Amino acid sequence: MQGPGGPTEDTSGNFTLGGWTVPYFDEYLGQVMTEQMGQPFDLLLGRKTFEIFASYWPHHPEEGAGINEATKYVASNTLTQHEWSKTVFLKGNVADEIKKLKQQDGPDLQVHGSSNLIQTLMEHDLVDEFWLKIFPVTLGSGKRLFGQGAIPAAYTLVESKSSPSGVMIATLKRAGELKTGSF
Repeated sequence: MQGPGGPTEDTSGNFTLGGWTVPYFDEYLGQVMTEQMGQPFDLLLGRKTFEIFASYWPHHPEEGAGINEATKYVASNTLTQHEWSKTVFLKGNVADEIKKLKQQDGPDLQVHGSSNLIQTLMEHDLVDEFWLKIFPVTLGSGKRLFGQGAIPAAYTLVESKSSPSGVMIATLKRAGELKTGSF
């Protein structure tokens, strides 16, 4: 999941394959993203993803109305303020703060990127739904979605489709505990 949008987006760990989604991002996938971001939402972001977003979206209001209008909840141990409107920094135990957010009335919380934060969310069973885009590539290195934070969990496939460029799009909802068996 590292550096999908460009070669310099996230080079941590000497990652050199940034921009791997670009050849597959067609009009169909753009429409899927528009639909997913067309409903009211707030964002839950890790610091690095927030900084990437904040360097672009506030300067492109015509493209990112939803992102700019959303409240941005940012998990960070180093940032405490930013000029981007509607930015809130989470303090203390991030998992506890997110549990409190989820109990409040308001729009859905979407997480984009944020590879470290997503590990924390999975570890504390705070992911209700995945909107996966599975690209027809293997990278062999870089940050992983299902990394150290993943816990055994069951999901239900709610929707699946594929783009003309071969990207599989799957919506998975949390469905309780992992069940095992034998043949």
